[in-house]
Amino acid sequence: MVRRNPIPGVLLLLLVAALTGCGGERSDTPVVDCDRGTLDTRYCDADGDLLADPPAEPADLLDPRILNFSYTPVEDPAQYKETWQEFLDHLSEVTGKRVVYFQVQSNAAQIEAMRAGRLHVAGFNTGSVPFAVNVAGFQPFAMMAHDDGSYGYHMEIITRADSGIADVPGLRGKTLAFTSPTSNSGFKAPSALLKSEFDLIADRDFESAFSGKHDNSILGVANGDYDAAAIADEILIRMIGAGLVQREELRTLFRSDPFPTTAYGHAHGLDPALAENIREAFFTFDWEGSKMAAAFGDNAGDQFIPITYQEHWEVIRTIDRQNGVEYTSER
Repeated sequence: MVRRNPIPGVLLLLLVAALTGCGGERSDTPVVDCDRGTLDTRYCDADGDLLADPPAEPADLLDPRILNFSYTPVEDPAQYKETWQEFLDHLSEVTGKRVVYFQVQSNAAQIEAMRAGRLHVAGFNTGSVPFAVNVAGFQPFAMMAHDDGSYGYHMEIITRADSGIADVPGLRGKTLAFTSPTSNSGFKAPSALLKSEFDLIADRDFESAFSGKHDNSILGVANGDYDAAAIADEILIRMIGAGLVQREELRTLFRSDPFPTTAYGHAHGLDPALAENIREAFFTFDWEGSKMAAAFGDNAGDQFIPITYQEHWEVIRTIDRQNGVEYTSER
């Protein structure tokens, strides 16, 4: 059965309310008068890099005994715990800390965990990165890439090959599955595209549903639960490779230009020496023969490259502005 959901605007408000209403008391009065751009009022951005500055007082810096790491919850978290273990062992060796794989079931839960200080190192999916940066103080610095330096994924709108839907305008009157309001390829990019290029608006021209994850959307289309879905092609490629769906059963109605993929980084409040060791661990990890290479090499990449939020996420921030997305809210 397809579960219907509130309209996207309501979902975004619910997300922000969840982020600001738990995991610690929030103050809407800035601690100091500072430049912060779109950052939450608990953060400052004195250098203008769009990221939260580290705490000014040494006593406020975090040097946890155990580092919690989480990977973006696009698929079964337990499956990726084993995939990441070799990297986590390397991270532990470089930092001298015990490292724990911290399972999260939603983008909102992952962001709130970092905001509340329970999550220290993470990979956030493309669309969640601006929320994590602005609401939780996330400091992205790395992304997977191929040996030639290429990176990224494409947003696709897919349908069953036998659905009778031949093009994007054919979605009128149909059910289109999104993943979650924070997902770039699963909601934000297709929403902007459908409105600007095809004058198609959710729940006016087509019925929307939210599946929660890309794999749910893909399987939902394959099984006939949804007429179509907006998904990340890297997840589709992975699922085809695992034999979970067959390429010939699906038709692609639209394929975007490439977007940056999952961003990896740490919480803004970590001790600078620890933060530097975390960065070193990403850029010194040996991919050759690793489970990481087996899981991600063909589509996401086989190395970590340096990135900046200001440069690499400019296109995502533009999409957010087109959709009227705000990263913080007043209470």
